[in-house]
Parts: sequence; C-alpha cells; structure tokens
Amino acid sequence: MKETFTRWDAADHLRTEADQTAYLNACLADDPGDGSLVRAALGDIARARGMSSVARATGISREGLYRALSNEGNPEFATVMRVMRALGVQLRVGG
Repeated sequence: MKETFTRWDAADHLRTEADQTAYLNACLADDPGDGSLVRAALGDIARARGMSSVARATGISREGLYRALSNEGNPEFATVMRVMRALGVQLRVGG
C-alpha cells in the first residue's frame, strides 16, 4: 500500500477570526526580528479569507500581493499596513 501525503497549509486551518488572531499573535511573538513570520502569517490569513477579495480591498493586484507576501517577498511597510487594514487587523502597543 502506497502512502500519499499532502502539503500542510496553515490557511486551511484558519477558519475563524479567532484562529487568525491567535495565529498572527503567535507569529508576532515568535518573529525573529526580520518580519518573516508576520509576512507569512498575513499571507496565510489573506489566502484563508480569499486573496482576490483582500487584493481588491488593498488596491494591490492579486499577483502583486502573492509576491509581496511570499517567502521571497519584502513588502514595504505601507503594503503591510494596507493588508492589515484590509484584514481588519490592528497593531497595538502595550506598556
């Protein structure tokens, strides 16, 4: 019997806003300081919600959004903020 495997995709498991919030918070806490985990989390959440609708809300093409949030992407902070706004995510500072 041959085993088959499918690639695990975080977006498949981010069904609720609570799941997405917990995931983003964990990535913010564990990010090594280069934004790579935050960028990946935003991309996963955007795919879970529908990249086309997020792209429309940001005014960025779907392809451009995929590229910016990919492993090789290096989005400008303004792009990150547009994606966060489209997702309804807010950055807050605690003290």
